[in-house]
Amino acid sequence: MAALQPTSLSKHPLSSGTPTIFGSKVQSGDFLPTQFRFWTSFRSNTGVKLKASAEPPALTWELKGDEQNGIMEMESGCDLFGKLKNGFLSFKSHKYMENLERYQALAKGQAPKFMVIACADSRVCPSTILGFEPGEAFMVRNVANMVPTYESGPSETNAALEFAVNSLEVENVFIIGHSCCGGIRALMSMQDKAESSSFIRSWVTVGKNAKLSTKAAASNLSFDQQCTHCEKESISNSLLNLLTYPWIEEKVKKGMLSLHGGYYDFVNCTFEKWTLDYKGSIMNGKTRVVVKDRLFWC
Repeated sequence: MAALQPTSLSKHPLSSGTPTIFGSKVQSGDFLPTQFRFWTSFRSNTGVKLKASAEPPALTWELKGDEQNGIMEMESGCDLFGKLKNGFLSFKSHKYMENLERYQALAKGQAPKFMVIACADSRVCPSTILGFEPGEAFMVRNVANMVPTYESGPSETNAALEFAVNSLEVENVFIIGHSCCGGIRALMSMQDKAESSSFIRSWVTVGKNAKLSTKAAASNLSFDQQCTHCEKESISNSLLNLLTYPWIEEKVKKGMLSLHGGYYDFVNCTFEKWTLDYKGSIMNGKTRVVVKDRLFWC
């Protein structure tokens, strides 16, 4: 328990010269050691309670059982940040200091070749899976790695796209999806006419065309298999949505920008990659993506 020095006694402005402690008089010349214990709760907003006793003078915290549990939880949190601290120090000594010239150059600016749009899922970090080093990929991550259409209005995803394509002048936009995606499962599960104030529902409707395509092409499959199909279909749908941005389509048409899709299956640890065939997709009326350069890594 943390201890503070006892507060000195002062005369009450209305007293006749005899100091008081919360209304109790102390005989002149005597000092009554008084200890105040504070009871607080980490889980409520109840007021602080004071208690006076004739124990050795100290201002102390007395914790109840649930409060002790709260401290244990806080200490556990400290352990988590201790792990992060060790990770940072390891990065600094083994990567930063050993590649100091590179990191000093990055401090002056960035010129990534890739813009990566990936899912926020904690299991699918693109830098870990594909080995991106700092400065190599400008990234944005959202639920189910979706790209809304240009007409949908501002979002963090198209703001990042605008900066990457127009300011950083990346040469590749890479949309990466993955297996067992909760966002796609939410999309496939929701009722078409259901009313909801859910942020997730509002967002995943970006992929409604992928859901419709999946229902048309894979209605005979199980729900899990339909979700897997939609995970890939949604990537292609987002590739088509990229072409609704005039400044993206212009650069794709001129050969200055390439659009790619990728799918990481973390159950079997495999990766598929494909590139949008712009001319083929245009001939298809931009209603169905045509791909080229499909690769499978396992």
